[in-house]
Amino acid sequence: MKKPLWKDETFLLLFLVLVQAFGLDDDNRPATEVCSTHTILPGPKGDQGEKGDQGEMGKHGKVGPTGSKGEKGAVGDIGDQGMMGKIGPIGKKGDKGVKGLSGISGGKGKAVLAGIRETEEKYYYIVQEEKSYKDAVIDCRIRDGILAMPKDEAANAVISDYVSKSGLFRVFIGLSDTEKEGQFMYADRSPLQDYSNWKEGEPQDPSGHEDCVEMLSTGKWNDTECHLTMFFVCEFPKKRK
Repeated sequence: MKKPLWKDETFLLLFLVLVQAFGLDDDNRPATEVCSTHTILPGPKGDQGEKGDQGEMGKHGKVGPTGSKGEKGAVGDIGDQGMMGKIGPIGKKGDKGVKGLSGISGGKGKAVLAGIRETEEKYYYIVQEEKSYKDAVIDCRIRDGILAMPKDEAANAVISDYVSKSGLFRVFIGLSDTEKEGQFMYADRSPLQDYSNWKEGEPQDPSGHEDCVEMLSTGKWNDTECHLTMFFVCEFPKKRK
């Protein structure tokens, strides 16, 4: 709301100046003096006017400069663990891995027994593991037997047929002259007596080193060196009932 003219200080001051200038008296006639040297003082301060209506909203000001970065906020509490999701699809088959290192070789196997033959009193086994004469004697003893001793034609025939059908050429049998040259003894320390089946021209030992006996696949005997290695035959007595 606008202020009335009669309450405007500027208007009142101008009005008083005009009154004095024109010299109006009580009868509204002009005074004889046109100018006055009196100083015109401003009138008293008027009453405070009523509050005017709110003006229109002004234009937006310019965007101010970017403020400084605020301090890092405190870490919030860890939330509850979410539910486990569904299992995804099976992936593709992976590439073939690198071949591993070769394993350590296994130990030497036990001697193989090539079947079994028997007479009325004994069993015979061909041990298909090459050993010297001395080691063959020990091996048969470990098996609770003795290196085979063909003391008659029947036993010799069974052993030779066994050797031949096993595809072997020769085997050690329990006979040697290691204690005294020319005097052959069986593995049980009994002497060679009534029966023998030497190959023609045997035994002969010109070098003095052929002290052990081998049986050929023909059933014939031959004296040979004891350190040589070959398969051998063990014999086991049958247990009487």
